[in-house]
Amino acid sequence: MSFWRKKRFFALLLLGFLIFLFLSSSMVGRWMYPIRFQQEIREMAGKYQLDPLLIAAIIRVESNYQSETVSKKGAYGLMQLMPDTSDWIIEKAHFSDDYKDQLHHPKVSIELGAWYLNWMAKQFDGNMVAVIAGYNAGHGKVSRWLQEREWDGTLNNSNTIPYGETRHYVQRVMYYYDIYKKLYQDEWMGTPSRP
Repeated sequence: MSFWRKKRFFALLLLGFLIFLFLSSSMVGRWMYPIRFQQEIREMAGKYQLDPLLIAAIIRVESNYQSETVSKKGAYGLMQLMPDTSDWIIEKAHFSDDYKDQLHHPKVSIELGAWYLNWMAKQFDGNMVAVIAGYNAGHGKVSRWLQEREWDGTLNNSNTIPYGETRHYVQRVMYYYDIYKKLYQDEWMGTPSRP
């Protein structure tokens, strides 16, 4: 094969590959941004009236779907709950004490996290941006920020959230949420609109 024929062959091969990527960008996107534990996420989203893609985005930011992850601060599981928070949830929601021994189990972690998100949604009158901030900073701190007008609870003004870590957290969750909506919305019909 001559030099020019090889060059033409590789150019056509590259063009074909680029066309394939363009036509299957959803496939590439799903490969880059997979959602694991879909059944558990959907089940708990339905049970606690939440957007499953929001739960998936929080899991992505919290643990990147690694159920055995433990943070430096001691948070654990897919939804990275602190021990005192999970104890509070188990007591407040009247979950079985057996849950305390199963906190790394994906379904248990997702259920506790989903219950907590639902509880905060009621506390914050459905303001899911405040709920996301509360998941990171704690619902008490976010309540205080809102009451003292340190933050208005909107995504547009998330740059005024007093904690830099929480500002970044809200932005990251919304980034993944938007990606998941673009990639999975059709498959996950019935998903509520943007928080």
